[in-house]
Amino acid sequence: MAEDTRALVEEATFDFTVGDNPAAISKLRKALESDPRCFAAWHALTEIHFSERKLDEALEAATRALEIEPEDIHIHTSLSRIHMERGDKATAEHHGAQARMLGWKKELRDGPEE
Repeated sequence: MAEDTRALVEEATFDFTVGDNPAAISKLRKALESDPRCFAAWHALTEIHFSERKLDEALEAATRALEIEPEDIHIHTSLSRIHMERGDKATAEHHGAQARMLGWKKELRDGPEE
C-alpha cells in the first residue's frame, strides 16, 4: 500500500474512532481512488457502514475486500455479521466457518499463542 493511501486509511480510522463517520468515509473513498485494491480501505468502509446499519453498503464493501484478500479472517467475520443482520443465517454460518478454519490454519502454521 502506498504511503499516502496508508496515511488516509489511518486518518479515517481515527475519524471513525472519534465518531466522525463522514470524514472517515471521505478519506477512505479518496484512498480507494488512488488504490482501488486497498484491502484496508474496503474493510474499514465495511465496518463504518455496518456501524451505521447501512447493510447493503457494508456488504458491497466487504465483497470488494473479500475479492482482494479471500483468506482474511476478519473480512469473513465481518461478512458473517452482515449476513446475520440481513437474516441470511446460512451465509452467515458459512463465513463464520471460513473465519474459524482460517484461524485454525494460522494457529497450525504459527504454533499456539503463549
